Amino acid sequence: MRYLALATDYDGTLAADGRVSSSTIQALETLRKTGRRLLLVTGRELPDLKRVFDRLDLFDLVVAENGALLFNPHTQSETVLSEPPSEEFTKCLAKRGVQFSVGRNIVATSTEYADQVLRAIQETGLELQVIFNKGAAMVLPTGVNKATGLLKALEELRLAAHNVVAVGDAENDHALLSTCEFGVAVANAVPLLKQRADWVTEGARGTGVEQLIQKIVEDDLCSFDESLTRNRIRIGEDINEGEEIYVPQSRGSLLVTGPSGSGKSTITSALIEQMTEQNYQFCLIDPEGDYDGLPGAIMIGTPSDAPNLVEIEKALEIPSRNVVINLLAIPLADRPLFFAGLLPRLLELRAHSGRPHWIVVDEAHHLLPSSWVPAPAMLPQQIGGMLLITVHPTFVAPAALQSIDTLIMIGKGVRETLSGFAEKLGITPPVDVPVDDLSPDQAAVWLRSAPDHVRLVKAARSSFDRRRHTRKYAEGDLPEDRSFYFRGPNGKLNLRAQNLNIFIQIATGVDDDTWMFHLDRNEYSNWIRTIIKDDELADEIHQIEQSGDAPAESRERVKEAVERRYTTAA
Repeated sequence: MRYLALATDYDGTLAADGRVSSSTIQALETLRKTGRRLLLVTGRELPDLKRVFDRLDLFDLVVAENGALLFNPHTQSETVLSEPPSEEFTKCLAKRGVQFSVGRNIVATSTEYADQVLRAIQETGLELQVIFNKGAAMVLPTGVNKATGLLKALEELRLAAHNVVAVGDAENDHALLSTCEFGVAVANAVPLLKQRADWVTEGARGTGVEQLIQKIVEDDLCSFDESLTRNRIRIGEDINEGEEIYVPQSRGSLLVTGPSGSGKSTITSALIEQMTEQNYQFCLIDPEGDYDGLPGAIMIGTPSDAPNLVEIEKALEIPSRNVVINLLAIPLADRPLFFAGLLPRLLELRAHSGRPHWIVVDEAHHLLPSSWVPAPAMLPQQIGGMLLITVHPTFVAPAALQSIDTLIMIGKGVRETLSGFAEKLGITPPVDVPVDDLSPDQAAVWLRSAPDHVRLVKAARSSFDRRRHTRKYAEGDLPEDRSFYFRGPNGKLNLRAQNLNIFIQIATGVDDDTWMFHLDRNEYSNWIRTIIKDDELADEIHQIEQSGDAPAESRERVKEAVERRYTTAA
């Protein structure tokens, strides 16, 4: 299930004239039987709410006083979420003739006293805000609203707002609806709330809530997936049409593919960065340690210590926590077996919590090889919500590819990649493929919802990828076949530079003949262009190679160029 909870307003939404009908109560009971959670989010003070509604037991938690008070109907415990109203302020209101009531944290009055309330706030100099709810006005500390109260409730239930549907009718429900993944306005809602809602019910008040619950029970709101326009993850800009291309809101998966060194990690990092910004929880399986230091995530596993499944599950129980699983300490041949044990546990966690929202698998052709066949219990979930990264999509298990609805291709051989992917799934590949070989900042995007058309996109980029690139090439350990070797004119030397820092150290110490031997052959710029894959730095160094400068001057200029872009930043 995508939507595991319903957060509903009370007056004007669940209730008509303060009362909830028996049919609406029956609908709430039906929703609870599906295993979903119910939360009541209201501006009412708790004693008043208890007086008019005796079925608070239907709800897991109640957010009262417009986000200032959290109440558990099952333990009768109350948690105050903000500072109580000051005596100074209430005395000022009374002096001005304002009729009001005082809750645990809220001062409630009517809109007819709005001017006097604002003057009292100004006079006392307190950090207070006025929130309107049709004919009512509520005074609360600045920053307290239904959304902040709901987030506290979700934190207690260990749910994410991306797995919640919210429904309301009034001005004070804007924050509530915008915080949740799917926002609904009942038919009697104020016009602006209707405009901003993802869906407006045909029925008013409780009847509208009943219609919403019916749709949740029927198909988990799948029919609305493609119409959602909030919380979208950007792939890039269509080069030909100029429009932004986003990851579909459907429940499928993504595949990023391209030759080694083509830039898969660049666009993957951009997608992950947006997941972090939008509070989608992800779990990234990192076989090669490429995502060490990823912002907004904790690392489990190191090059010397293998990750622990129990530790991973415990970390993911907190909705705001993203996890990178480093597999370097696990022997290469054993990694598919480790992942085979991890994936069912991730899917089980997702079944009852809706998270992690994204399971990101690097080197998917190795961790999900063609021979992999999922257990029958995993098949109904279609293993959606995955981001797979691979050099060889045809080597990935068909069961994992079945849920792929977006194919993002980088580098060369786009047509061959498409035909191989389509053949693997027994589908027809698109005929309209604009470019076969892509430049480094481009991607070809195929949405299976538009099977005849491949989009040429200027790919999104991330700030992390630049930092990752810097660490990898400035401080990392490139393999022997990708390192630079200072050999000299007679091949007497064999000094290996496995990163840019060491390259500079060796360059500073070698004799002039060795330095100029490689410089005259453009070998420095060629190595940086083909191995480091930094065309801008390669162009700068190539200019130095062509300048005719003396050894000492050219050496210093190359050193400055490299340090400016890498070693200093690192």
